[in-house]
Amino acid sequence: MMAGEFKRLVDTVRYDWVSSFVKSFDYKEFRKGLEWFADSQCPMCLNGGGPPSCPNRKCASEKKLESCLLCNDYAVCKNTEYHRDYYPFVVENHNRVKQVGFQKYLEEEEERAKAGVDLMGHLERRCCKVIKLENT
Repeated sequence: MMAGEFKRLVDTVRYDWVSSFVKSFDYKEFRKGLEWFADSQCPMCLNGGGPPSCPNRKCASEKKLESCLLCNDYAVCKNTEYHRDYYPFVVENHNRVKQVGFQKYLEEEEERAKAGVDLMGHLERRCCKVIKLENT
């Protein structure tokens, strides 16, 4: 989703001119990379997503879970500590999965994406300190 938003910005502003000024920047390769990220969908752990050595993937596979969000130990698991520390909103996601089920949660997220919910705005609201500027 973020890559798709960034791709849209790059296409709208037409940054292809950067290559003529910054010789080390290959716009076509950059654009191909954005295309790949924008079109990629995570197949989730049970379907082979993530790096093979990922402890979350191994754990989810052993428990036959499609996602860590389905695990009852998510809130205390050492494997998901990184997620909880760096992305505190995932605890809300886990709770939502417990409330409505995983499939419904995915449908809700898809609807939010279609409605134009801005992932970066969501992350900023959840993870960044609010700074208020004073009028001088």
